[in-house]
Amino acid sequence: MTGSGTVERVFTAPEAEAEIDERTEVEALAGKGLRGDRYFSGIETGTFVEWGPDEERRDGYDLTLIEQEAVTAIEREAGIELAPGQHRRNVETRDVALDHLVGRRFRVGDAVCRGNRLCEPCDHLQRITQDGVLQALVHRGGLRADVLEDGAIRPGDVVEPLE
Repeated sequence: MTGSGTVERVFTAPEAEAEIDERTEVEALAGKGLRGDRYFSGIETGTFVEWGPDEERRDGYDLTLIEQEAVTAIEREAGIELAPGQHRRNVETRDVALDHLVGRRFRVGDAVCRGNRLCEPCDHLQRITQDGVLQALVHRGGLRADVLEDGAIRPGDVVEPLE
């Protein structure tokens, strides 16, 4: 993997545990997240977090990313095949080491983001997929990021560090 890569697929879910929708374009808004996603504006609720309109938005919930190579690897190594979007991350990338973006600014499509922390897999993901997915994705479950500057994100867009 190189320092920059591409967006392979884009997903949102309108609410916690809802079916994932694959998108051809999504609008990323600074401090709000992805329009149409469960964590947009901090009012929507996800499976593990809920906050209201008067509460301060928590870092790392604007956008989640996962390397397509990790999805391929768990199929090859553990026999776990995830349907598109079943990993519950918003953006699937190729050819970029997401763990290197923790604490760094990067561009994804037209949006500028900051890597907040790794997005380790959780028991919920295993409950809705299959046994073994939790262990298979440890340390390669993706990245949680904050949107710093608005922009559209589409399949084929560049993902690249800015600093």
